[in-house]
Amino acid sequence: MFNNVVMSKYLSLSETAELLGKSKETLRRWDNDGILSAVREPVSNYRVYRKDDVYTLFGDFLENNIEEEVSNYIEPDNEYSVLELFAGAGGLAIGLEKSGLKCVALNEIDKWACNTLRKNRPNWKVLEGDIKDFDFPDYKNKVDVVTGGFPCQAFSYAGKKLGLKDARGTLFYEFARVVQEVSPAICIGENVRGLLSHEKGKTLKGMISILDEIGYNVVPVQILKAINYKVPQKRERLILVGIRKDINIKYEYPKPYKRIYNLSDALKKGDLFDKNVPKSDGAKYPKSKEDVLDLIPPKGYWRDLPLDLQKEYMGGSFYLGGGKTGMARRIGWDEPCLTLTCSPAQKQTERCHPEETRPFTVREYARIQTFPDEWKFDGSLAQQYKQIGNAVPVNLGQELGYSIIEFLNKYYSARS
Repeated sequence: MFNNVVMSKYLSLSETAELLGKSKETLRRWDNDGILSAVREPVSNYRVYRKDDVYTLFGDFLENNIEEEVSNYIEPDNEYSVLELFAGAGGLAIGLEKSGLKCVALNEIDKWACNTLRKNRPNWKVLEGDIKDFDFPDYKNKVDVVTGGFPCQAFSYAGKKLGLKDARGTLFYEFARVVQEVSPAICIGENVRGLLSHEKGKTLKGMISILDEIGYNVVPVQILKAINYKVPQKRERLILVGIRKDINIKYEYPKPYKRIYNLSDALKKGDLFDKNVPKSDGAKYPKSKEDVLDLIPPKGYWRDLPLDLQKEYMGGSFYLGGGKTGMARRIGWDEPCLTLTCSPAQKQTERCHPEETRPFTVREYARIQTFPDEWKFDGSLAQQYKQIGNAVPVNLGQELGYSIIEFLNKYYSARS
C-alpha cells in the first residue's frame, strides 16, 4: 500500500510529465535511454521518479520556467447577452454570469435541472422542454452569444460534405439551427474530449462543416483542462468556437493558470472557498464495497489490495491489462479529484473520500465542480448527483466568459 511519508519523496509518471511539460511517452523514452530513470517505489512497487533526481537534472529549467501568474479577468465594455442551450443545472451559466455576461434565456429538458435553475435564479428565463419545440426568432440580432453543451451523436452522411440537413435528428442540429436563427457574433459549443475521435473524427468535421454552411468560421478546437482554470478536478472539455463570418476579430482561449488546486482546496477553508464544505446528504457504499475500500490508502486504488482481493474485486477485468486506476480509488487531499461522474458509488468510477470510507456528499461534489455553496439542487439524491456530475465546472465557465468578453469588447470597439 501507499505510504504517504515515503511517497512524498517521489513523483508519479503523470506528476513528472506535468511538472516538466513533457508527454508520458517522452518520459518513458528518457527512462529507456537513461536520461531520467524511473525507480520502483519501495512500498507499493509502482514505477515512480525520485524528486531529487528530477530537480537535480531539471532544477534550472523549472526555476526559469516559472512565469508570473496570468489573469484572464476583463470587464465588459457593454452589457453582453447569452442564450444558453442544454443548460443543465447551470454550471456554465453561473460561470458566465460571474464573468459579467447576462443570461437572457436558458433551455433545458430535464425538469429537476429546470427547478434548480428557477429556485436559484428566479430572474432567469428558463425554457423547459425539448429544444425541438422552441423557436428563437425574438432573439435574432439581439443576443451576442449562443452557448450549448450538446451531446455527442453520430450523423448520417448523405454526401462528401456534411450539411445541416444531414444532421437532423441530432441535438447538434438543434444547436446549429438556433445559432442560424439568432445570428450571434460568437457561438460556443462544449463537449467531452471523446468528440475528437468519435466516428474517427468525422462527427467533429461534420459539425465544423455545418457551422461553415450557416456562416461561422470555427476557431481551431481546443481541449481545456479544468485543473488549469481554478478547478480542483481532472476534468477535460472540448470547446468548439464559431465566429460569424462578417467579423474579422481573433478569438483567444483563456490562458491557463500555473496554480493547480487540490481536494483540500475544494473541501476546506482556503483560497477557493472561505469556509469548510457544509454538511449534506450523500450516497453510501454497500457493505461489500466498503470492506474493500477500507483497505485502500489515500491516492491508492485496486492494486493496493492483497492479490486475492484484487482478483475477486476486479473479476475478469483483472486479466485484461491497462491501469483501470479509477476502480476502488481513494482520492488524496493533496491532489485534484478525478473527473466526477453522475453516480458516485458505481463500480469503475469510485471517488472515495480521503479519510472516511464513503463517496463524496452532494455539497462536496458541488465544491469539486466549484459551484457556490448557496446553489441548491432540486430532486432526489440521485438527481442531484446527476446534475452536478453533468455540469461544466463553474470556474472554467467563468474563465471562458472572460475570453468571450475580451472578444466582444474588441468587436464592438471596431464597429464604433
